[in-house]
Amino acid sequence: MDEAPDVAIIGEPLVEFSAADPLSSAETFRLSFSGDALNAAVAAAATGAHVALITRTGEDEFGERLIAFAAAHGIDTRWMRRGPGHTGAYAVGADPSGERAFAYMRSGSAASRLSPEDVAAAPLAAAGAVLLSGITAALSESCAAAVAAAAKQARGAVVYDPNFRGRLTTATAARATLEKVAPHAALVTPSCPADCVALFGTSDPEEAAAACLALGATAVAVTRGADGVYLATAQDRRDVPAIPAGAIVDATGAGDAFAGVLTARLARGASLLEAVRGGAAAASLSLAGQGGTGRVATAAEIETFLTAG
Repeated sequence: MDEAPDVAIIGEPLVEFSAADPLSSAETFRLSFSGDALNAAVAAAATGAHVALITRTGEDEFGERLIAFAAAHGIDTRWMRRGPGHTGAYAVGADPSGERAFAYMRSGSAASRLSPEDVAAAPLAAAGAVLLSGITAALSESCAAAVAAAAKQARGAVVYDPNFRGRLTTATAARATLEKVAPHAALVTPSCPADCVALFGTSDPEEAAAACLALGATAVAVTRGADGVYLATAQDRRDVPAIPAGAIVDATGAGDAFAGVLTARLARGASLLEAVRGGAAAASLSLAGQGGTGRVATAAEIETFLTAG
């Protein structure tokens, strides 16, 4: 693969240990691979896009398996560098309340050592679109610098998913990253209420979108789960209805599928509305699988789902 990638994604792929029981009592776990960057990359590649994943993995067996997993899903792994630090991981189980409970093992991971040097060595300027995440920026100071550098160096459409995680960072730090990235972003995709409350102090999608546009973003897609997406630009505001899922097994990675597929569609010439609708369809289809990459939609399945919806 010598051609420029359609999509470049920067972030931390993770080893996933999932259990059907609560983490406090679970004894049997299923091994897979996930993480927002990997989930999005797999979803984008499944639509036929050439996807480059820029990251670091540990020089351990899990790092080797993770790279093999990415390659098997059609991802260009040339910028998945192996080096110091362990490969990040997390365990997920059923909380007694019925929700999913997560325990992360990523402190000091190889991917937390990502830096602007990794960005400079990757084909960011040649990519049709670049997907960045607030999770990546929250991993370390060098990761935050890498995200800011990528936003500046990209020549294609920059998509930024704030993905606020209170366990990783503060609302103040997350807002500071958004302020650096937004002026370079073709699209920012905050969730509501989680991201909107943390970053903008409101659960009103219209107010959050207006605040994000004021920071310099060209467009904002506020995701609202079953209520669909509120899509806003300086010239237009509209509600994009959700596409009901046929089956719901696990919501892990649905937002990543949304971001990955819409970025791939933007890179390949789709309009903003077409990209968002395709991402919403991919997210709905992903709900039928277990884990972040348990159910990945192809381009044909997305089109069929959109037509049926």
